[in-house]
Amino acid sequence: MLDKILCVDDDAITLMLCKKVIERVSFAQEVLTAKNGEEAILYFNELAPQFQKNPTLTYPTLTFLDLNMPIMNGWEFLDNYLQNGYHELFSEAKFIVLSSTIDPQDVEKTKSYPMVIDFLSKPITKEMLENLKQNL
Repeated sequence: MLDKILCVDDDAITLMLCKKVIERVSFAQEVLTAKNGEEAILYFNELAPQFQKNPTLTYPTLTFLDLNMPIMNGWEFLDNYLQNGYHELFSEAKFIVLSSTIDPQDVEKTKSYPMVIDFLSKPITKEMLENLKQNL
């Protein structure tokens, strides 16, 4: 079981479903949510100085990230995350793009981000999490 997971999606129903499925299969002790990439990057902006002072703090070791969101989309979030050096600071953190897009270029683009480990189609399911449990 993971300590913390972050789900980033602009759709409230998707966030609720993500949280419920994760809790139902006991995949994580805590599920955090953000409504867009900006909320998610603000979370990491606040966490970074705290973590630097106390590296025993827990942080989301897995984030499910939507691509198409207002304010800051998934691509902008990933770029910002890299530019801030968070992929080095939070070295155990992995990302799974969870999107409704079926564009092969999006799937290919995710491979350019070192912290992205997979690209899955929405919605999140119990079976997806069971497979992830075995592969993480």
